[in-house]
Amino acid sequence: MKNPSPAAAILPFQPTLCPALLVVLGNGDYQAFEARLRRIDQLLLLSGVEKSFVEQCLVRFDRQFPAAKTQALVRHQRHSYRALRCNVLRGLLGEDYRGLSRRRAEGPLFRWFCGLEELAAVRVPGKSTLQAYAHWLPAETMRPIIEQLIPAAHQPARASVLELAHGLELETVWLDTTCLKTNIHFPVAWVLLGDAGRTLMKATRLIRAHGLKPRLAAPEDFLKAMNRLSIQMPHARRARDSKKQRQKILRLMKQQVKVVAGHARRHRARLAQEWAQTDWTRPQAEQVLRRMDGVLALLLQVQKQVHERSIGARRLDNADKVLSLYETDTRGIVRGKAGGEVEFGNTLLLAEQRDGVIVDWQLHRNSAPADARQLAESLERMEKAHGIGTIRALGADRGFSSATNQTLLEAQGIYDGICPKNPARRKERMTEEQFVTMQRRRSQTEGRIAIFKNGFMERPLRAKGHEHREQAVTWQVLPHNLWVLARLEQKQAMALAA
Repeated sequence: MKNPSPAAAILPFQPTLCPALLVVLGNGDYQAFEARLRRIDQLLLLSGVEKSFVEQCLVRFDRQFPAAKTQALVRHQRHSYRALRCNVLRGLLGEDYRGLSRRRAEGPLFRWFCGLEELAAVRVPGKSTLQAYAHWLPAETMRPIIEQLIPAAHQPARASVLELAHGLELETVWLDTTCLKTNIHFPVAWVLLGDAGRTLMKATRLIRAHGLKPRLAAPEDFLKAMNRLSIQMPHARRARDSKKQRQKILRLMKQQVKVVAGHARRHRARLAQEWAQTDWTRPQAEQVLRRMDGVLALLLQVQKQVHERSIGARRLDNADKVLSLYETDTRGIVRGKAGGEVEFGNTLLLAEQRDGVIVDWQLHRNSAPADARQLAESLERMEKAHGIGTIRALGADRGFSSATNQTLLEAQGIYDGICPKNPARRKERMTEEQFVTMQRRRSQTEGRIAIFKNGFMERPLRAKGHEHREQAVTWQVLPHNLWVLARLEQKQAMALAA
């Protein structure tokens, strides 16, 4: 396993002094959780993941601040240790930043795991610090560190270091895709217009509150008018001539948004020229300008989309559709499920091995290729991370089935456990014992996806922008894999059973 950049030397420092944890009796769930957390602490140390993480943090810090003093390096090193532990704990608990800060203040077990001092006073990081920890390393740097954990458990010589009863098996993997939903409003025409009007008018009101006041009626009047139209829209569905009523309301919303956009452009130009007359700094003013520019840039496209689809009843290509004014990388994914024919988000590919450890993942920014076309890239990533020839069998649903993939797996000597699309071919393959076993096991991959999305990712995922969502996915793979490995049988437990 190669690190993304040369490692930096870890500076010596005084370990955090914490009192011994009290023994808790009478609650088996707490005792099991404490044992699991102690095991995860052990895995982080023995696998070298924590050491590699801190080294990469120091490398990045040295590049950003080459003239930094030793005291600053030691301080950044301490924060790096805590960033890793805090992010792992947040994934295990499924808490937001504010909730995690409060729970660590309450529980000595969590403070011990994160290495927080408790001698003179209890000091825990606040929600803003925890949010900074969540972006401590980018996804491309975190991926090799996470992948380092898998060969540490796979190789027999290393498995003894991690005190596993058996080495992690990587010969058989299962693939599946899912939709990672973005935190957006349902993308219908009138909702997009309402979002545009409210965002622009709130930014306008903010500019006026800080001293720049071109001639304009009260911004609250525009907000009330837009909200009133938004309330009328769902009620118009019950009317006898509902289609005409809804089109009439949409035309009024278009007119209202046009007026709001004109006022917003004047205030935006005034702020760009006279920001020094406000009490804002230049970065604060640019933040407001970017917020307005993002909506104004898409407004014409949204107005055209509303007219073509909702008023003219004409179809638009998916590439021309705007699904969100704020999350522009959102894609409509046809899933055909009972809970929803279409889901809005990005396609996430996951690959797991027999015990449930995630060995590959990929979050697509643009419209994802068909499942069958993702297999070759996933296989290449797994071979690069875990070694060529490690994988001996691969299973997936019929979406991954294709003649190209069948030829690829045959050429690399990998058993094809993908469910065929042809019913006759599927019936023929059901006579193979290994194929039947892999297909039965494939149903557990659906459960693995649910565990990862519902148990370790936020619901909904509040990270904004594709880069941050990709970073959140990569970060949460680490606590998930640590949680799975901590549940595996250890040598000590096996020796006691014998």
